[in-house]
Amino acid sequence: MTNVAIFGATGYGGVELLRILLEHPDVNVAYLGGHTTVGENVAEFYPHLSGAIDMEVREIDVSAAAEVADLMFFALPHAVGAELVAEALEGGHRVIDFSADCRLKSAEIYELHYEPHPRPDLLEQAVYGLPELHREEIIQTQLTAVPGCYPTSAILALAPAVSEGIIEPDVIVDSKSGVSGAGRKLSLVTHYTECNESVAAYKIASHRHTPEMVQELSGCGADVSVTFTPHLIPMNRGILSTCYAKLTAGMTVDELVDLYRGFYDGEPFVRVLDAGSVPATKHVSGSNFCHIGLAIDETNGRLIAVSAIDNLIKGLAGAAVQCMNLMLGCDETTALERHPIWP
Repeated sequence: MTNVAIFGATGYGGVELLRILLEHPDVNVAYLGGHTTVGENVAEFYPHLSGAIDMEVREIDVSAAAEVADLMFFALPHAVGAELVAEALEGGHRVIDFSADCRLKSAEIYELHYEPHPRPDLLEQAVYGLPELHREEIIQTQLTAVPGCYPTSAILALAPAVSEGIIEPDVIVDSKSGVSGAGRKLSLVTHYTECNESVAAYKIASHRHTPEMVQELSGCGADVSVTFTPHLIPMNRGILSTCYAKLTAGMTVDELVDLYRGFYDGEPFVRVLDAGSVPATKHVSGSNFCHIGLAIDETNGRLIAVSAIDNLIKGLAGAAVQCMNLMLGCDETTALERHPIWP
């Protein structure tokens, strides 16, 4: 049995992680850390966990958590937890970080999109937590950086095409996300009367997740440029990404489906749909699955790859558990085999 700590336990990502871990047969949640919720009983703060756990949220204190936990999850904003992550690693603990602090390999690129990196030494040892591309590295690492939710959807949609060289390395990613992607904090943008009955693009060509897409897709075999536009959709959860790229040669959709299925053969959470089928966020809601649908714009010789994920599970907490399973030597699918919910 592995004892774990969760820092940032009462944010949407943290509490979804907690919900999944409560069903994990090889893990015991031993410490919950927070900031504004210190002293709150997590089951009273989140009544859907009533009867499943009776634990108060404590201060975010690595030394205190180290007395009871073997592995630590940091579900904290960027730059906030970097020193704490370093402290946990120096104490010999394995770490899974939800923030952007360890996702990028370049401190200079991080600074361009965030701020000067507080601990650039962490970048050398961190592994990008996308098992479909980095499984063996995740198994061996002490520090896994959970990908951003948008990059997960886009990278999985495009990685096979980049890897096989069937597209030109200049891609467009158009993504729609549910409001939970913004977190539990209050803001005018996610206020009900502001976002309901409305769809809006934001951070056009400037979103912080873009360099993750560039880094990981470029690692698949070519230097890729990405034009990325995210949109906020008035729904609770889910991301739908529609990705466009020019094909380098003529193909049929059936050939494309075969190529993608070959690339993802044996991957437990990626499902490549039959030709003519397209995914929807509802088809993956509440699950760790990614559904990918493929089409070809024959007039313009363009690949169109559509992916759907639950942003809080495959896009965050589920990905973290999938990586944890690999790091601990558990079956990768443990506690993650739940089918999507409907309606």
